[in-house]
Amino acid sequence: MTEKQSKGGDAGAVAVDDPARLRNVALVGPSGAGKTTLAEALFAVAGSRGRASSGDAGSVFDHDPVALRQQRSVGLAVAPLLHRTATHGEVKINLIDTPGYADFVGELRAGLRAADAALFVVSAGHGVDAATVALWQECARIGMPRGVLVSRLDHARADVDGEIAACAEAFGDGVLPLYLPARDGTALVGLITGRRYDYANGHPPVVGDPDPADLDRLATARDELIEGIISESEDESLMDRYLAGEDIAEETLIADLETAVSRAAFHPVIPVCAETGLGLAEVLDGIAAACPSPLERAVPLAASPEGIPHPRLAPDPDGPLAAEVIRTTVDSFVGRVSLARVFSGRLRPDRPIHVSGHGLADRGHADHDEDERPAHLYSPFGSGLREVPYAVAGDICALTKISSAETGDTLSTPDDPLLIAPWEMPEPQLPMAIVAAVRSDEDALARNLGRLVAADPTLRLERNAETGQLVVWCTGEAHADVVLARLCDGGADVTTEPVRIPLRETFTGAATGHGKHVKQSGGHGQYAVCDIEVEPLPRGTGVEFADRVVGGAVPHQFIPSVEKGVRAQLAAGITDGRPIVDVRVTLVDGKAHSVDSSDAAFQTAGSLAVKDAATAGLTTLEPLDEIEVRLPDGHLGAVLGDLSSRRGRVLGTEAPGGGITVVRAEVPATELLRYAVDLRSITSGTATFSRHHARYDPAPDHTVAMR
Repeated sequence: MTEKQSKGGDAGAVAVDDPARLRNVALVGPSGAGKTTLAEALFAVAGSRGRASSGDAGSVFDHDPVALRQQRSVGLAVAPLLHRTATHGEVKINLIDTPGYADFVGELRAGLRAADAALFVVSAGHGVDAATVALWQECARIGMPRGVLVSRLDHARADVDGEIAACAEAFGDGVLPLYLPARDGTALVGLITGRRYDYANGHPPVVGDPDPADLDRLATARDELIEGIISESEDESLMDRYLAGEDIAEETLIADLETAVSRAAFHPVIPVCAETGLGLAEVLDGIAAACPSPLERAVPLAASPEGIPHPRLAPDPDGPLAAEVIRTTVDSFVGRVSLARVFSGRLRPDRPIHVSGHGLADRGHADHDEDERPAHLYSPFGSGLREVPYAVAGDICALTKISSAETGDTLSTPDDPLLIAPWEMPEPQLPMAIVAAVRSDEDALARNLGRLVAADPTLRLERNAETGQLVVWCTGEAHADVVLARLCDGGADVTTEPVRIPLRETFTGAATGHGKHVKQSGGHGQYAVCDIEVEPLPRGTGVEFADRVVGGAVPHQFIPSVEKGVRAQLAAGITDGRPIVDVRVTLVDGKAHSVDSSDAAFQTAGSLAVKDAATAGLTTLEPLDEIEVRLPDGHLGAVLGDLSSRRGRVLGTEAPGGGITVVRAEVPATELLRYAVDLRSITSGTATFSRHHARYDPAPDHTVAMR
């Protein structure tokens, strides 16, 4: 492998010339499965060439202060390691550790975008939860090659055979073990090689013959594995030869295994224990040998910033530059750091690049196109950075001093600007109203919110014009906790307050109003009288104004003044500032004075007439949202019951297949403030929902009294 060392001397931070020598692998799975611990162990056993320098304090992957306080990963982390195999030589593995908690699915999907394969980490003896199955199916839809690591073999309730069977049942066809633990628990036995890998004395394992007591147990598993591999082989004669009793060569089986894994048709299972080191060498060998290189994965489609499709890119270091920012952080010393996956071409420092971001304006990310010049290029080591001279197609790198770059942006050359459509971002559905604790913190709050929104496309920031609240939309409570922690760490002392839902009012029936504004103050006075009729209109109609004045009772030039005063009062509302909507106001009569009448006087009279008419009776309107819930069939009854308790009205259900039901319903917005949290609890994190405003409807009196 041709490589150039970083200036800092870390051999793990290398610039690779050949994408075939790269592997980008994401560790995914439920929270608590031990992904980060496993990543640390793999990083350690890769040898000194893959370790961070001794000056690095603490963990390579668990370095975020918020994550350390919450005792869980809240963002993705990347670190490269070097691993040598006899058949593939030295390979650079970019290991991507992703959070397992559902609130941070945005970070998880960013990790999958950067990866070429996903390794699902499941804890032995704990089964496979529904959220992990949903993630497996999501990876299957995008054709992501997948494998399974059964971890935490040292747990008191560990049941490796049971966990492998559970994975096969939950994930479907093609999930078969490559290795099984020996009965004594200190070794793995390879089902293809038939060799025992003994970790009794630690890493590296001692290779030998399996214990005769294990042979009968392993024979059936080996037959199933070989049949599974052969069934995916392009050599159609291989199955007949095997069934005829021919002993298929180990090299042939391994080659077909690698091809099947790269095509996402076969999913090997490897038991591994980070604490004892069992299986770590086999995992690294499996990544290097079976996981696809960037050359085997299609590059995402690209277009010009104007939307003109670009010819399909290839993972070619000599091709046009196309990279994507997968994560943005702010370092207290170097400023904004952009973690990027290079899909085509070659990134170099001190060369101008074009930064393009489109399509996320609704999240607070305005469309932007800027030319920048990165100061340095680095290989990421968790929280650390190791400088490299370049990064080729397929590699993951970090750039600094590009102030306009946000997560999801495309990096290309200024003379050939490109835009890669961002990956699917989860819609934030949990609102949190925040305020600066003191006025002096308002500038710090605005500054830090800008940084957070630029870094996290799963956040949405809005200033509600009707309530005046600053609302941050998050994906869940844990996400909201992280946002608050980052704001405080950035020097903004903030507090939260209940989110207020803007209510409106309308007239209960037809009414009349009389407005009289007469004032004498010496010299010119003020004189205006108007009479109006008000009638309610259908929902969503808005406000209409008409006049039926006859005989010039209100001079023509003052009719617009009356309308202006009427509309201003309707917008300001009568009760607690709630706007009055869906009414028609008709000016029917009035009086004027030849000297004292004026525009301002008739505006005031119109306003007074509305207030007088409102004494006939107003009703409160609340916003109604239409929601679409996508959930597994088994949770349908619980979700429908919960919607009923929220005063929801089910509009219909659909069954698109695959054990999924889609429910459409109308629910008052006030009942959806915590629906993101409650729905996750009801469905064990397997359901998602979207929402949009439908209309305003009358609110029950008892609910209005509670607000």
